[in-house]
Amino acid sequence: MRQILHASLLLLLACFAAFGQQTPTQPPPLTFYYDYHVNPGKEEEFMNLIKTVGAPVRDKLMADGVVLAWGMETPILRFPGGTTNLIWFTVANMEGVDKVLMAMEAQQAKLEAEAKASNSKPPSERIREAVDMSKTRDWLTVDQVVKLGPNPAPGVLPITRYNFVKVKPGKGADYRKTWEKYNKPIFDKLVADGVILAFGLAAEAIKTDGDFTHYVWMATANMAGLDKIAAAFAADRAGRTEAERNSITQAFTDATEPDKARSMVTRSRIFRLPAAK
Repeated sequence: MRQILHASLLLLLACFAAFGQQTPTQPPPLTFYYDYHVNPGKEEEFMNLIKTVGAPVRDKLMADGVVLAWGMETPILRFPGGTTNLIWFTVANMEGVDKVLMAMEAQQAKLEAEAKASNSKPPSERIREAVDMSKTRDWLTVDQVVKLGPNPAPGVLPITRYNFVKVKPGKGADYRKTWEKYNKPIFDKLVADGVILAFGLAAEAIKTDGDFTHYVWMATANMAGLDKIAAAFAADRAGRTEAERNSITQAFTDATEPDKARSMVTRSRIFRLPAAK
């Protein structure tokens, strides 16, 4: 997802209410990402396409309870050929993914027919002009661990940091155990203190090119929250003995390929949760 994100969600932060209502036996929700490279000068047209093509579908499915949350994010740090815009939606299961994708196909077919009847430019042509489709990438991810604080204040567009890692074959359980032992307690306290909105440990639900295996995401109301996260981790490690710090480093090194680790930060431009009932 470094290409999601190299390309991105993020998550994802979403579904506060939905997560809160889950029982321990329910499978965790899935998040589908569309990773786009918008052509220079076409940013406004891309937003118009979201509003007229995708947003009506996702909003209706959210009202129907299929989509738990959805949004659009842009990376804070840009690089040549990298992702410029990331659209995501969260659903409860694979059936939900199918419903969204089928509804999107139906919506586009409807708009194509309307454009033909009115002799106007069809959405498919507008999309090709606005987006470099050769760089488009889709992802489907699932949270293995997730914790959410209270809903963000109205109007808040979250900042999300993603830390991507590649876990060595057969080391998935060791990595998760190490992460939950040494990192999760810090995140738990940050949620309790209201520093971060939510966090999770996630992985691809359907493995693709192996660029990463797991990622940690953390959502804050603003960039200042990232400073507080860094300070909390620094304080935790500083409070340990040198032997403890070396042991933690070794545990993560044994389970992952450190040179494959990457991070990215995104800013939400659209962020929608179900209407309060």
